[in-house]
Amino acid sequence: MKVLPVVFLFCAAVRGFAAETAPPNFVVILGEAQGWASSSVQMDEAVPGSKSTLAQTPNLEALARGGMRFANFYAASPRCMPTRAALFTGRSPAALHMTYIGEGKRDEMPDSGRKLLPPHCSLEMPEAEITIAEILKSGGYATAHFGKWHAGRVDPRRHGFDESDGATSNVGPGGDQNPNPKQAFSMTERGVDFMARQVKAGKPFYLQISHYAGDGGTAARPETYAAVRRRARAGDEKQVENVAMTEDMDETIGTLLAKLESLGIGHRTYVFYTADHGSKGHVTNGILAGGKGTVLEGGLRVPLIVSGPGVKAGACAHVRASTVDILPTVVALAGIRDPLPEGVEGGNLAGVLAGEAAPVKRPREDFVVHFPHYDKDDTGPASVLYSGAEKLVRVYESAELRLFNVENDRSERRNLAKENPARIAELERRLDAYLEVVHAQMPAPNPAYDPTSPTAPSQQQGRRKKERDGGR
Repeated sequence: MKVLPVVFLFCAAVRGFAAETAPPNFVVILGEAQGWASSSVQMDEAVPGSKSTLAQTPNLEALARGGMRFANFYAASPRCMPTRAALFTGRSPAALHMTYIGEGKRDEMPDSGRKLLPPHCSLEMPEAEITIAEILKSGGYATAHFGKWHAGRVDPRRHGFDESDGATSNVGPGGDQNPNPKQAFSMTERGVDFMARQVKAGKPFYLQISHYAGDGGTAARPETYAAVRRRARAGDEKQVENVAMTEDMDETIGTLLAKLESLGIGHRTYVFYTADHGSKGHVTNGILAGGKGTVLEGGLRVPLIVSGPGVKAGACAHVRASTVDILPTVVALAGIRDPLPEGVEGGNLAGVLAGEAAPVKRPREDFVVHFPHYDKDDTGPASVLYSGAEKLVRVYESAELRLFNVENDRSERRNLAKENPARIAELERRLDAYLEVVHAQMPAPNPAYDPTSPTAPSQQQGRRKKERDGGR
C-alpha cells in the first residue's frame, strides 16, 4: 500500500487558504497527437507558422484570449504513455523507466536489422509513485479521469482518482477499437456531470479529460469531416482527418467551458490544455521538422494554454516548460505548501502565469528527453538536452552529436556541432550526468546486427531515397 507523507493528510484549511476563499478547481485537457500547429491558436505570437492554416478551433481561441499561451512547451516524450505518466507524477519518462509504449510490431523486427537493442522499459506506472490526483485528494479534492488512461493496466483509482473510465489504452471503455467520435463527447458528458455533482457537494475538484487518437475519417463526426473536406485542398486526406478530430475536440472544450460558467465557478477554475506529443507525420506540425515518434521539434513541441484566476489574459509566455511542470504548478495553485514528493523534476509556473519575470525554479536547469528506441524516423535511439535556445541531440547508433539553436532554427536545418566543440562537450557532460542520476535505461550493442539486412536502417534509407528520386 502506498504511504503518503503525513503532511499531505492535513485538510485544506490548514494549508494557508483564507477561510473565506474557496479552493480553486482544475480541469486538465490532454489532446492526443495535437502538435504545436494543430489548432487555429497561434502558439508563438511572433511565428505565423505556429498555427494551423486549416483548423478552426474557436473554443481554444477563446481559452487563449482569456489565458496564457506557452510558445516553448514540450511533451516529456514523443510517445503517449511516457508523457501521460510524466504528467501524473512530475517525473521524466527516463526516471520512471517508462520511455516507450508496448513494442508491438517493433518487437517483430528481426534483431539483425537493428544495430542496437532498445531497453525493455516498464509499461506500468509504479503504484509507489505519488500522483497529482493523490496529492489533491489528500487536500480535500474530488478527482476524476475520463478518457484515455494509457499509463498501465492498474485501475486509476489505485492512483488517486475517485472516478474514471478504467485503465483504458488506445481503445475506449468496453474495448471499443474505434472510440472516437463517440468517446470524445461521452467522456465530456461524464466530466460535466462530475463537475456539477462536486459543486452541489461544495467540494473542489480536479478533472482530467484525456482524448483518444483516431484512424480515418470515421473517427470524426460526418458533418465535421464534410465541413473540413470542403475547406481543404484536394489530396490532403490525412490532414482532413486530423483536423476534423481536432475540431470535434474543440467543441467538447467549448462544452466544458460553458458548463463552468453555468455552474458559476469559471472565475475560480484553472483550465489547462496540452497534448501528449506532436501530430502524426512529417508535414503536420507547421514549420517544425518531424512529428510523433521523433525527437525532432515536431515530435516534442506541443501547445500549452492555461486560463484561470490571476492568469495574465491574452499573454504569450516564452519560458521553456514541459509536461513535468504541470504537477508542481497545479499543487502550488491549489495552495498546498507541503514539500513535493521526492523526485519531482518539474517547476512551478504560477509566477509565469501571473506575468512575473522571475525564473522558474527546478531541480535542474536543463530539460532532457530520453528516447532509447527505434520509432518513426531514421535517427533511431536518441537523447535530447535543451539548455536555453540550444538543443543537443545524441544519436546512439552513430554516436553523432548534433547541436541546434531552436529559437532561430525551429526547422533544425543547421547543425552547429562542428562550430562549437567546447559547447558540445559541456552539454554532453550535463546530459550524461542527468542520465546517470535518474538511472536511465540505455540501448545496447546488438551482437546479431547485419547492416545488409532489409530491415536495417541503412537499407531502409536507401530505399526511401530511391523512391524520392523516382526509382533512379
